[in-house]
Amino acid sequence: MSRVAAVDCGTNSIRLLIAETGPDGRLVDLDRRTEIVRLGQGVDATGEFHPDALARTFAVVDAYAEVVAAAGVGPDRTRFVATSAARDARNRQAFFDGIRSRLGVLPEVVTGDEEARLSFSGALSRVLPDGEPVLVMDIGGGSTELIVGSAAGELVSAISLDIGSVRLTERFLPDSPPAAVGLDRAAGYVDGLLDSSGVDFGAVGAWIGVAGTATTLAGVHLGLERYDRELVHGCRMTRAVLADLYTQLSGLDVDAIRALPSMHPQRADVITAGALIAERVAARLSVPDLVVSESDILDGIALDLLRRAS
Repeated sequence: MSRVAAVDCGTNSIRLLIAETGPDGRLVDLDRRTEIVRLGQGVDATGEFHPDALARTFAVVDAYAEVVAAAGVGPDRTRFVATSAARDARNRQAFFDGIRSRLGVLPEVVTGDEEARLSFSGALSRVLPDGEPVLVMDIGGGSTELIVGSAAGELVSAISLDIGSVRLTERFLPDSPPAAVGLDRAAGYVDGLLDSSGVDFGAVGAWIGVAGTATTLAGVHLGLERYDRELVHGCRMTRAVLADLYTQLSGLDVDAIRALPSMHPQRADVITAGALIAERVAARLSVPDLVVSESDILDGIALDLLRRAS
């Protein structure tokens, strides 16, 4: 059986998946890890990676490199994908050099189209849509991807919008809890980008949410005492539930959000912005609910690697 290592490095978190093909040819997780490093700290304002953000990221990659080596996966079967923050930073060469020296591979700053393809294939790898066209929503730290395609996995359209939980928080929501004027400005900004995105929201037949914002909101909705990947995967949240979650979170300060049982402490200061984006997308859809998938771009990267290795 082939074994691969996939790393997804976004604006807020860096994640590792070591996987192989099972007897039925499907993806089998051997090790899956997530660490929040906030690589995109200040990039929107300064155009550069902050030294502290690079240090946090490199420390996690050092640990990931040990895990990859222990699993017996070489550089030829390892792929490191970097998304929004790495596209924006002027000093990204320091980031590239640091990753290559630690993991033995050069980070790939994928295009928006490639990011969409990987996210869509990963999302549909373990979720069966109950209608089509399918909208896959990936709310990241620096950007939000909206990908539309068929239930069979064929992409129709994809767009990456400069609205992410970290970016929106830094621009509009510096207060804790956020001021009403900041929330209104953030909602107006999100609405403007969604309305000009070209996505036909009214035609969507199924809606899947992937990555940290969607999975975190599911954990809060379910009232989990601690985060449970198995319970979160497949969770359904109606549009009304998403609106209620946004209202609840926007009225809390960071300490109160951090105290929610299933909340990752380092996601507490940006989850309100993520909930705002999800709620504004929900307001444009007629599908009854959002289906949360724990399979996402990371799974798409691993699947691609396994196909190449077969």
